[in-house]
Amino acid sequence: MVRILDGNVFVVCDRQGNLQRSSTFPVGYFAFDTRFLATWNMTINGERLQTLSVDNTHYYETRFFLVPGAPSHYVDADLSIIRHQSITRSFEDRVTVFNHRGRPAEITIRVEAGNDFADIFEIKDIRQKKGRHYRKVEDGRLRLGYERDTFLRETLISSSAPAAVDEQGLTFNVRIEPHGTWQTVLHVEALGDGVELRASLQGEKRPRPEVRSEIDAWLQRIPRLDSDSEALTATYRCSVTDLAALRFVALTAGGQSMPAAGLPWFMTIFGRDSIFTSLQTLPFTPDLAATTLRLLGNFQGRRLDDFREEEPGKILHELRYGESAAFEEQPHSPYYGTADATPLYVVLLDEYERWTGDGELVRQLEYFARCALDWIDQYGDILGTGYIWYQRRNEETGLENQCWKDSWDGISYRDGRLPGFPRATCEIQGYAYDAKVRGARLARQFWNDDAYADRLEREAAELKHRFNRDFWLPDEGYYAVALDRDGTAVDSLTSNIGHLLWSGIVEPKRASNVVEHLLGPRLFTGWGIRTLAEGDDRYNPVGYHVGTVWPFDNSFISWGLRRYGFAEEAAQLAEGMIEAAAYLDGRLPEAFAGYQRHLTHYPVQYPTACNPQAWSTGTPLLLLRTLLGMEPRDGQLSTDPVLPASIQRIELLDVPGRWGVASAAGRHG
Repeated sequence: MVRILDGNVFVVCDRQGNLQRSSTFPVGYFAFDTRFLATWNMTINGERLQTLSVDNTHYYETRFFLVPGAPSHYVDADLSIIRHQSITRSFEDRVTVFNHRGRPAEITIRVEAGNDFADIFEIKDIRQKKGRHYRKVEDGRLRLGYERDTFLRETLISSSAPAAVDEQGLTFNVRIEPHGTWQTVLHVEALGDGVELRASLQGEKRPRPEVRSEIDAWLQRIPRLDSDSEALTATYRCSVTDLAALRFVALTAGGQSMPAAGLPWFMTIFGRDSIFTSLQTLPFTPDLAATTLRLLGNFQGRRLDDFREEEPGKILHELRYGESAAFEEQPHSPYYGTADATPLYVVLLDEYERWTGDGELVRQLEYFARCALDWIDQYGDILGTGYIWYQRRNEETGLENQCWKDSWDGISYRDGRLPGFPRATCEIQGYAYDAKVRGARLARQFWNDDAYADRLEREAAELKHRFNRDFWLPDEGYYAVALDRDGTAVDSLTSNIGHLLWSGIVEPKRASNVVEHLLGPRLFTGWGIRTLAEGDDRYNPVGYHVGTVWPFDNSFISWGLRRYGFAEEAAQLAEGMIEAAAYLDGRLPEAFAGYQRHLTHYPVQYPTACNPQAWSTGTPLLLLRTLLGMEPRDGQLSTDPVLPASIQRIELLDVPGRWGVASAAGRHG
């Protein structure tokens, strides 16, 4: 599949530039969680087009070099075609046909067009639409529409060249002179109801030179990397470009951009994903963190709502704009079913200030941060035991697992049994501990509330003591992945314990045991750390959260290793990720298979992984921070580089922060 995108507007097509709807994968032209074009099929004289080459050099545009007919026609093809497709809010398909003969060519070009206006949630679960579809030919344009009560979505298709337009598509009867060319620009526009959505979809279309200029400006603001490692350099270049592609302006963000979670399934606001991505990218583009903090604060929970699982102070999980959310067939308007985004919000706010020195934003967001900290104890602690627990209140459409491993079997005992609810996963307790420690710093330095700071520090210390008592498995030498409702430890060995190092909740005397397990053969593949250890009953190297390797997960584990002084081990983990990226054209996917490295010699891709995905895109950036040991200290950029043997030199220039800009460099040995 070929993908192009502009924020949360994107196209997924085949290698001919055509769209053929799929019941298992979101093929089509999408905007704000709705498919606006499902069928887009071009033929010449009734023949399908065959691909010679695809030029996919920019994330917002692609060129397809094509010829009509079967492969046997390639040698003596009389016609060739270039389709130049681009996304700049609307979808544009610029078609150029070349006549290579010494005589005129009389040809018929047909473009079949159709749409189902499927909600992104309907792609895998096709349901009977409850509204009315319609097709209209008006003023030489084709209008496809869907209407259900007040919910209206339309697709308007037009051409710069004269066409015979019918309700199924457009036909061009063309005469091309000897060695001549013919061209048209097919324009596909998404239209929607609602003032904000309409303004976003129908806003002024940006010409490609303007988009390219914006990207160049973005890349110039990003720190420059110079390294002897071609793999690292290529991965960094791909990551910062993908990060630019995944930026989108939310309808309520006041023109500021934040990262969408990932293409194709998650091109929207996510609490957890956006926070993690903002943490990863802080040393490179702190503006993303500022927008994420403001926007998530504006959507912070204010009431009790079982359907949306909203609670006062809670940070949202996911916001959608499609039909299923509009008619409350899904709770994502927004949905709050996550237990980790709320403490992570406070963590990001503190880390943002440490890096940028922007105390004004900390003061502006004090109310949101206090509400998030209050939620930890008032609503997060369902059982009153001092831990954050989760149990869905929306039994019909809510998420069962409300940690980052949110698939149904993501949390299990070693023997494969699933614990009951509520559950308290280990890493969320680490986030809560970190949030209280960081909240205390903010309260003391910016909110003029020493008493509150003292209380948060006391609660953090009590949580750390309690956690190390209840979650530690002395016979195994690692922390349980969770507690069940009876307080029994869920004893599987997982990558979650690496997040504990990052949060700082691990007792220093136990850190070496944790590291030994993380880099031992049951978890570490040679490329990265698996989500679930080999040997546990549910382990599956191609299971979503039960054996695959997640790059984002590994980046935070590497950061945690560095925090506890295991710099060589952090470099080893970073090296594995960078070498994996080299086999994947520089782009780390959402996840890849957890096979041992010696079995495959290359990372085996997970079939439905998002690619690009924001927190995978952020992974090389956080790994760079870890390798160079970059930390803000006393108003300056501090570095303590430790590099793996495969990377002899790294220089990162113009790193932004409270110091203005600075540079960081390191050499191996």
